[in-house]
Amino acid sequence: MQASIKQTAFGHLPDGRAATLTTLTNPNGLVVKITDFGGIITEIHTPDRNGTLADITLGFDTVAPYVKDSPYFGALIGRYGNRLRGGRFTLDGQVVQLPTNNGPNHLHGGELGFHRVLWRAIPFQEGDSVGVTLIYRSPDGEQGYPGTLDVTVVYELTAADELVVAFDAVTDKATPVNLTQHAYFNLAGGGDILGHVLRIDADATTPIDHTLIPTGELAPVAGTAFDFRTPHAIGERIGNDDEQLRHAGGYDHNFVLNKPAPRATTLAARVHEPVSGRVLELFTEEPGVQFYSGNFLDGTLSGKGRTYGFRSGFCLEPQHFPDSPNQSTFPNTILRPGEEYATVSRYKFSVEK
Repeated sequence: MQASIKQTAFGHLPDGRAATLTTLTNPNGLVVKITDFGGIITEIHTPDRNGTLADITLGFDTVAPYVKDSPYFGALIGRYGNRLRGGRFTLDGQVVQLPTNNGPNHLHGGELGFHRVLWRAIPFQEGDSVGVTLIYRSPDGEQGYPGTLDVTVVYELTAADELVVAFDAVTDKATPVNLTQHAYFNLAGGGDILGHVLRIDADATTPIDHTLIPTGELAPVAGTAFDFRTPHAIGERIGNDDEQLRHAGGYDHNFVLNKPAPRATTLAARVHEPVSGRVLELFTEEPGVQFYSGNFLDGTLSGKGRTYGFRSGFCLEPQHFPDSPNQSTFPNTILRPGEEYATVSRYKFSVEK
């Protein structure tokens, strides 16, 4: 089987612009579908231990539901992934106020963040790898952010059954940047994700307050429901009497990844679904990963023939830490003119027999 790329129509935006869907297929038959609206991954088809393909990501059949208030299914997130307290930060002595769209806080770049813009999509093939390059210019002041930000995101599906996501950005003014990918996974292809077995290589988390903003601490995971240094089922301890779990209604926390050196690419997380045998491994340069257990899914959304019930998908979002512009001890997220924001993450798909 040869790798292939196909582009098809995916519906129209309210202003009449057309959205396009790019279908990537690798030589082993893995399929990834990506739309230029929001850079959204709409489908990922991988085999189980018997070779049967299933779609392992949550999403919709057309662009229309993504335009509405979907929970970031499969989307590219920016300018700032995760939350900023009060939508406010001080940059070079100036207070910057962003819109608040998550209670009192700013979340995932605002209502019209990168998940709701139309990117320019350029498909490519290099040997057995196929992909699409997405390009967007975020103008100065968009969603309140300073500076014009030029962003390039490359999705590449390789013959090694990896989906590589490479981010690159430059700016003409200092601005916070924290880009990520927000795919929801369900390796069983349906049902809830509580039986999925998860390992995260992190000795600590950044605990949150009741509005889901980090307190600034680094909390050791040892002896808590957040210790995934050895594999545990997602549902094993999700109901524990734990203040952090109560704040988020389950897991929705940034894990501080163990790194031998800054920017080192490491295996951040591994998920195994015992019934199908499917395995997902996340490798990333990023210092953190947000693990979210689908706590806000409630059965009101459906797509691709499935209803998305409570905890029917999980997210592993490689990132810098939430609220970093307001946390002096967290890794820096301010990009300045003359600097380049560049980071790569890889999602590797396999099966355990």
